[in-house]
Amino acid sequence: MQKEFTTQEIQKRVDDFIGQFKEGYFSPLAMIARLTEEVGELAREVNHYYGEKPKKTTEKEKTVEEELGDVLFVIASFANSLDIDLSESFERSMSKFETRDKDRWTKK
Repeated sequence: MQKEFTTQEIQKRVDDFIGQFKEGYFSPLAMIARLTEEVGELAREVNHYYGEKPKKTTEKEKTVEEELGDVLFVIASFANSLDIDLSESFERSMSKFETRDKDRWTKK
């Protein structure tokens, strides 16, 4: 069974990894570029698996799961570099959605 991680554990693990290198975290501008790059790779995989563009036979096999993990790593890195707690950020966002969008769609 795979371990489940809290957002704090994810952020700490990323920080421990990045902290072993002199370069440290990238600048916010470089982080947003990295995030955009990873989201593009995720989009490409989604298009291959669920869209109309099949992979070329010469393309390396990746998965949507792998690309989502890459996006999560960059998001944790970005949050860490700006001293943002992802749990607090997520709580604020969910509260907004749960209030603003509570009647937006058809309930089950």
